[in-house]
Amino acid sequence: MLEKLTQVRLLVVGDVMLDRYWFGDVSRISPEAPVPVVKVERMEERLGGAANVARNAASLGARTTLLSVVGDDDAGRALKRLLLEGEIAADLQVDRDIDTTVKLRVIGRQQQLLRIDFETPPSHEILQAKLAEFERRLADCDIVILSDYGKGGLTHIAEMIRLARAAAKPVLVDPKGDEWGKYAGATVITPNRSELRDVVGRWSSDAELFAKAEKLRGELGLEALLVTRSEEGMTLFADGQTFHQAAQAREVFDVSGAGDTVIATLAVMLAAGADWAEAIRVANIAAGIVVGKLGTAVVTRDEIAGAL
Repeated sequence: MLEKLTQVRLLVVGDVMLDRYWFGDVSRISPEAPVPVVKVERMEERLGGAANVARNAASLGARTTLLSVVGDDDAGRALKRLLLEGEIAADLQVDRDIDTTVKLRVIGRQQQLLRIDFETPPSHEILQAKLAEFERRLADCDIVILSDYGKGGLTHIAEMIRLARAAAKPVLVDPKGDEWGKYAGATVITPNRSELRDVVGRWSSDAELFAKAEKLRGELGLEALLVTRSEEGMTLFADGQTFHQAAQAREVFDVSGAGDTVIATLAVMLAAGADWAEAIRVANIAAGIVVGKLGTAVVTRDEIAGAL
């Protein structure tokens, strides 16, 4: 099955961002305020958001295309360079009126001390152009991921889902916020535990979780609902059935970007012909590997094969 991943054609659409890391040593507290002083020794730039989803899919061997919006700035150009290095076919619409979303993390002694975000929503005209490009590219893909980070890049997500399903393309959505009506008709959505709780309320047992998940799945017309549950692993609800995978027993170093790894792995496995049970098994293994790495990271086919 892993060998088939190189045949998968994946289209990723969503909010991209540039993850910047400043690594340094902490040896004293500032005399100006009770905060640590970080002497920066090294800087890194990595793909974030939907770009990290695309990077994870490409790392597994899938032929990956990314559609998104960036600003006419250094961060946007850095994203283009990193995508080219990652062999990801990127169609990035440039909006001169915005700044590319940047997440700056300051790391001292392998611990995140501070995160600073820079972001502005894209304009309506750019989003309309992206929607037209999305429709043109549907014919050349096997499966679609819509990665919603709530930055405004997926304003037309309901129409994108309609167009993709009309073209008989499965659609996976990583949701954001608590208004999920716009995701109606998707094949599967992949919320984490807290995101699902914000929408359906709390549950006190697996039976209550099953009832709430099935009700939501019916209301949105989903084929499946995958809930990532941190230390409890992940559970997929599909057609009255549940498929559960326990969390992999390993040290958790950094959970940032783990959801990107899960949805990318799930998508390429499904497109390669895996059933739900097999797809979430491999996605769970991929998540277990990536949380052992610092920052937004990827999992390779060799790592998954080794874990299997």
